Amino acid sequence: MSGELSPIDKAKFVAAKRAAEFVEDGMRVGLGTGSTAAWLVRCLGEMVREDGLKIRGVPTSTRTAELARDVGIDVISLDEAKWLDLTIDGADEFDGELSLIKGGGGALLQEKIVATASDQMIVIADIGKEVERLGAFPLPLEVIPFGWQTTKALIEETLVSMDVLGRNTTLRMNGDVPYFTDEGNHILDLHLNRIGNARQLSLVMNQIPGVVENGLFLDVCDKVVVGYGDGRVEIRDINAGTVEIDRLDFLEDDNLFTDLMD
Repeated sequence: MSGELSPIDKAKFVAAKRAAEFVEDGMRVGLGTGSTAAWLVRCLGEMVREDGLKIRGVPTSTRTAELARDVGIDVISLDEAKWLDLTIDGADEFDGELSLIKGGGGALLQEKIVATASDQMIVIADIGKEVERLGAFPLPLEVIPFGWQTTKALIEETLVSMDVLGRNTTLRMNGDVPYFTDEGNHILDLHLNRIGNARQLSLVMNQIPGVVENGLFLDVCDKVVVGYGDGRVEIRDINAGTVEIDRLDFLEDDNLFTDLMD
């Protein structure tokens, strides 16, 4: 039930619920990965089942694909879709320019490909994800397993000349073994604390041999839908320069909550 949700989960839910209203019949929609994106998939699934919404979803990870199929969304590949009308995804951090850090869920490569193959990208997040400057959240880099320790050393050496506060780099683990992405790669998390020049850092990191992609999403996001624990929602449009305030009410018998709590 909705009363059992924590304030942060309520914030994620209202952001996802409000963002789902941007999805129209017949759209090809990129479906993000992570806890907030999972709320979105649930909301869209309810719209498919209850309202007859017809969309085709392109998931950014195997777990999102499984959830989308479970809730009744027609899942296709990006190659089948070729181009998307809209992608909705979460973020680990976003700033006032709607620059993002993504990849905490381990799907940054597919997420970036899908987002850049869309007419529009909307980010959904709770208010706790907003920062004045990116970098408090570790920046993920997807790297190939071959020679990853050499790649790590090159990254740390390169960071010496970058405008960052920290240079500690760690291999993401899954228990006692290295984490593998859907593409069979590893993730190195860069604990930078503060990123002074995100554009320069993104460009330089992607030039290092072994690095597949980084988790900085720059000039990709068009809108951010920010949720609060009391049901308030802000829709910030970077292109129009507008901020819209809305509020969503919670219903104790909401089918979506009931499904989630099962």
